[in-house]
Amino acid sequence: MARATRLGIAKRGVFCLLALPMALLGVDVWREVSQPGSAFGPDPTEEVLHYLGQWGLRILLLTLAVSPASRLLRKPQLVRFRRMMGLWAFSYVVLHFAAYLLSHVGNSFEVLLGITIHKVSFAVVGFYALVMLIPLAITSTRSWQRRLGPGWRKLHRLVYPAAIAAWIHLLWLSKGDFMDPLIYGLVLVLLFGERIVFRIRKERRVTAANTV
Repeated sequence: MARATRLGIAKRGVFCLLALPMALLGVDVWREVSQPGSAFGPDPTEEVLHYLGQWGLRILLLTLAVSPASRLLRKPQLVRFRRMMGLWAFSYVVLHFAAYLLSHVGNSFEVLLGITIHKVSFAVVGFYALVMLIPLAITSTRSWQRRLGPGWRKLHRLVYPAAIAAWIHLLWLSKGDFMDPLIYGLVLVLLFGERIVFRIRKERRVTAANTV
């Protein structure tokens, strides 16, 4: 009972931490409305877009870091936070996309069609990342996990190309300042590298057990 209580408190704490950037953005929006130029500078729209996109990618990377952290720290219970973190990452990405549509497309279907036809690179690759995250958010519940069986794990491997697409999206948007893409790229390499090493070791253990 005490363990369940501690887990519940920990989940609430993580939830609040993940919601904090959204709350701070709300405060800045209120400041900007009250006194234009006080929170976002000369281009509020781009600041909000960048803020939401950055946090979407950050939390997505944190979500990917849960499994390696649980293995390295030998804390399998950390995996219980992964679903919530993934849904928060998806929420930030959806808001980022919605803000882009409202600011660059508005209610004009012709503009949206033009973006699709002319294939604006950063927009398209970012949209691909969002599309890959949608089925993961929908099927994140335990009921979907039971329905899909072994296929659930295969489907949720889409998080890897989604993370790569999100990183490429940021890279394309970086106009001469590549520090953030470099840091996020290194994090991705480390996370993918840990998974590759873990898989190789697991296969070797299975092979060794079968040969005994």
